[in-house]
Formats: sequence, C-alpha cells, structure tokens
Amino acid sequence: MSRGLVRPCRGRVGSAGRALAPGLSHLGENSRMDLSAATTKLQALRRDMNGHTDRTDERRILDLLEGATGEELNFLLANVDLVRLLSDLDDRLLGPDHRTALLELLCARRAAELSLPVRASLATALQKGATRAKAEARLRDLFLGLKGRELTAFKNLLDAGGDSHDLHHLVFDDVDDPAVREALLTHFQREAAASPSGENKVLSDIDDTFFRNWVDPRYPPKTVYPGVLAFYQELDRGPGIIPGRAGDLVFVSARPRDPLGLIENATLESLRERGVPLSVMLSGSFFHLVGNTRIAQKKFENFEQYARLFPEYGFVFVGDSGQGDVEFGARMRATHPQAVRAVFIHDVVATPRPVRDEWRARHLFFFDTYVGAAVEAFHAGVISRDGVDRIAAAASEALAAIAFPSPARRHEREAELAHDLARAQALPRASAV
Repeated sequence: MSRGLVRPCRGRVGSAGRALAPGLSHLGENSRMDLSAATTKLQALRRDMNGHTDRTDERRILDLLEGATGEELNFLLANVDLVRLLSDLDDRLLGPDHRTALLELLCARRAAELSLPVRASLATALQKGATRAKAEARLRDLFLGLKGRELTAFKNLLDAGGDSHDLHHLVFDDVDDPAVREALLTHFQREAAASPSGENKVLSDIDDTFFRNWVDPRYPPKTVYPGVLAFYQELDRGPGIIPGRAGDLVFVSARPRDPLGLIENATLESLRERGVPLSVMLSGSFFHLVGNTRIAQKKFENFEQYARLFPEYGFVFVGDSGQGDVEFGARMRATHPQAVRAVFIHDVVATPRPVRDEWRARHLFFFDTYVGAAVEAFHAGVISRDGVDRIAAAASEALAAIAFPSPARRHEREAELAHDLARAQALPRASAV
C-alpha cells in the first residue's frame, strides 16, 4: 500500500482524547451494554496504548478486544486512535505476530460485528503509511464481507471524508496489489447488478461551471453562478417524490493532484467556503493540464475509474464550453449511454443555436443560466418540476445580490435569466389526483 496521509474521520467516529459520544452513535434503544464497564475497558485500553507498548501490553490489548462484546468492541474502536492502535502492535522475527493477530481479529473474525462507521474508520486507518500486503488483504476483507445496500453505504462513508483520501484514492492509489484491486472492483460490479441504487452521482467541473474563474466575461471574477448550488441539490435529490440520498456530489477537475493532495484539499476547502457541502474531487494531472483534449482525456480516465467504484449508480455531468468538457461529456455519453443520464454544458463562449441543437440531440444540453439548466434537466427526467421552481427562486435571489461592474451588465444578466424563468414557468405540472 502506498504511503499516504490519513484523513480525519470526519462524520465517522471519535479518536483518542475526544468525548465518548461518537462511540455511542451505533447503540440502539435496546442496547444492553453496560456503559460503566465499557468505559472502564476503554480506560484500560488507552493506558496500554500510552507510550511504548511491549509484547505484554500488546497481549493485553488483544485479550481486551477479543473478550469485548460486539457493542463494546464498537465503542472501544470508536473512541481510540485507530491509526495508533494499528501501529502499536508489532510482528516480530522471533516472537508473537501481534499486528497480524489484530488485523485478523478486526478485519476478518469480528468484522461482521462492526458498525459501518467503525468499519470505515478502520479502512481509513489502514491507509496510513507503507502498509504491507497482509494489511491490503485485510482491507479487501472489509469490503468483501459486505453486500448490496450495505456495501454501497460503506463505500459512500469512505467517500465522505471531505479531503483527498477518498474511495478513489484508496482503490486506485493506496492499493498496490492488482489482484486485490481487481477483487474489489469485481465485487462492486457483482453487487451492483444485484442491488442497483436507482440514483445518480452528480459530477461537476469547477471553473466557469461552479464559479466564474476562466473565460466567462459575463460575471465578476470568482462569482458563484446564481442557482448552481440549488441545481446540484436537485440533481442529487432526483426526480422522485421521495428524495434520494444526499451527498452524491463529485467534482471532476483539471486542477492537478500533487503527491500530498494539498491542491485538492485546498480546492475542497475553497468550495466549502462558498457553500458546497462535503464532496469528492477527482483531480487532473500536471501532464494533462494544458490542452482541451488532454484535459478531457484525464477527466475521462477518472470518470471510468469512478464508475467502476459505483456501478450501482447512474451519472449526470455539469461542465462548461470553455475547457474540454464538451468533448469529455460526449465521450461519457458515447461509451456509457445507459449510465450517463445527461450532460449539462454551461455556455461561456456563445455557442450558436444550431450547434447547441446538434448537441442536444446527443443528450448534451447547453444552457446560459442554471434555470435554463433546470428546464433541460426536467425534460431529461433527472429532476422534479418542484425542483425547477426551487432552482428558479435560488437563482433569482442570488442574481440580485451580485455586484456587477455596470448597470448594463446587470441588465444583460437579468434579461438572460428572465428568458429562462419564462421557460420554467411554462413547464407542465403534475395533475392533482
């Protein structure tokens, strides 16, 4: 397993020194766990992990975890630093292989007793440093022990950390053994065929798609486009009466990935500051940074890998007409016509209407405002009629708050939005039952 940094287990479990509340999240109303006894065991575990651990300390740790009930085991693992726990136990040339025993205990023999958040934190901890093949095999076991919707939920938890160390990084960078990687991908495909999610992952570009940051002359620099956040939310929600699972937003960017993921992490933080919830980012590379064809090629490679991670999902893509996204979107649709439900292209280069119409016939929808995108998304069947109204309201409010450099520029954008608002208003509504 390649060297990497462990991300914070945001939204998953606690770590050493934190309050005990995170470790209680898996307990139901009918829990019979004696909290006092569990806390005593936690204190003993932390004592044995404090400072240097010798083989006696390691044996006590193993015995404590081995003897814990299922609920206690979850509680203990949720309230200690798992990275440190895994590094505290050693295999020896002459003597007991305590680290191997710990991995076998947690990832194989008792893995079925672990809650999904605890299992996800254990998988994340296994990404730390240069991990040997035995740990990669145990990481594989954590996945192969789950099926159907549980597997989907587990993968989504691993994608929910909010930094560069996500499921894509784990499978395609951290896992070095091709046989382990192929076993994971084969398992994902088999379970997806049996349990399709019925939902879409929302893929989006950043520059000139989420905010003005490249060639678009119509808005002030760094302006978040009116209605874009609502558009993401409605694509994530889906067209049904019952909303889909929230949290399926993935940014596919030309911005290069550095070895430590610093550029990616900074970009995700910048997006959060502009109102984007926790999301995933599939980065480009320095080699593919120049030239629309190279940019499109790298984005497509990332998409193909991501589609193999989540074959139970469909996909929609939101990009712009200024930097390779049309080529990328067309290739997505051509190679995965059933999985890629629609491609939406924010037009920042004034594409002529006849050209737009040609692309529309191929399910690539060009738009000027996110209300126009909502109209196209409704026709494509990926958002609801009520969703169009919510996007329209959000876009109108956001446009009014933008400080344009001149009244003329504001009037142009207001006229553009008014045109698409009229199209949205004309959409049919479902008949009352």
